[in-house]
Amino acid sequence: MTIDWTHFTPWASLAGGVLLGVASALFILFNGRVLGISGILGGLIKPSTGDVGWRVALVAGLLVSPLVYGWLAPEGFITAPRIDASLGLVVLAGLLVGIGTRYGSGCTSGHGVCGLSRLSPRSLVATLAFMAAGFATVFVVRHLI
Repeated sequence: MTIDWTHFTPWASLAGGVLLGVASALFILFNGRVLGISGILGGLIKPSTGDVGWRVALVAGLLVSPLVYGWLAPEGFITAPRIDASLGLVVLAGLLVGIGTRYGSGCTSGHGVCGLSRLSPRSLVATLAFMAAGFATVFVVRHLI
């Protein structure tokens, strides 16, 4: 195993993790709700009265913020993502993730970031299951297929 030092970004990753943690803490502090993206998107499918505005604002922020970062970041500080899969496989993976979030009662952001910080046993089990499934998938795809 070798490390791709060109794409090894510990400081940017640390900064992103801190921002995610602070955003999650502020969200639960001010709204009393967990910052789980699947729950927020799911709430837009069957919206409650007065519950749509903040959900749309949050999703819009998630979609717009990479564009703003790309506009403000210094030249050469952005690398384009590379996806080594067909469009069909990406769509299938997205559907499987969506089904998994329904069965798991939340997504990785809800369980892994917010649930673990609240010491939720259910979130610990869910996060361990996410990680185990990810490790197994990478092993099978990279070494067995």
